[in-house]
Amino acid sequence: MPLIWAALALAIGVPIALAAASEQLAWRGPVYILAGFAGIVALGLVLVQPLLIGGYLPGLSAYRGRRAHHWIGGALAFAVVIHVAGLWITSPPDMIDALTFASPTPFSPFGVIAMWAIFAVALLALLRRRLGLRLRTWRIVHLPLAIAIVASGVVHCLLIEGTMETISKATLCAFVLAATAKAMIDLRRKRALRGESIAR
Repeated sequence: MPLIWAALALAIGVPIALAAASEQLAWRGPVYILAGFAGIVALGLVLVQPLLIGGYLPGLSAYRGRRAHHWIGGALAFAVVIHVAGLWITSPPDMIDALTFASPTPFSPFGVIAMWAIFAVALLALLRRRLGLRLRTWRIVHLPLAIAIVASGVVHCLLIEGTMETISKATLCAFVLAATAKAMIDLRRKRALRGESIAR
């Protein structure tokens, strides 16, 4: 049991530690650095989400896993707000270009897509009861948004040449993709088995 938690801590902590040791930080201001690390933390939280909803983290009941998934989602949205706000403060023209999909940098549109998908999930989660969304409807809406978050977020991260060390960054992105794929496959199998048992 402790090995899984230790592996998760290393998967997230090593890229952060190596980024903190980057020589490029000497040329960056504090706001820019905060924004950058908020982005790294956000990617780490994206890894945690499928592990929680898939029930892969030991010591957490299904109920606690779902509750943690909810709160981590809020933390993810907050980290993205810090990331975007910090970049806006340091360079408003670049952020305007990014938000309007006019930026020449290839990583910008993927980051914007991931950002809006995260905000959409967070908003729908807050308004789910008021909107009267049933569990089935919520899953239908949430799944493509989750795929957009993971796929766009990973591409956004991989295309950026910044403070993150290349190998640890690629490893973290691979973990995010693998965890998400496994969680989706396992959840679909569970729902299929439930459907078969009900049909019988």
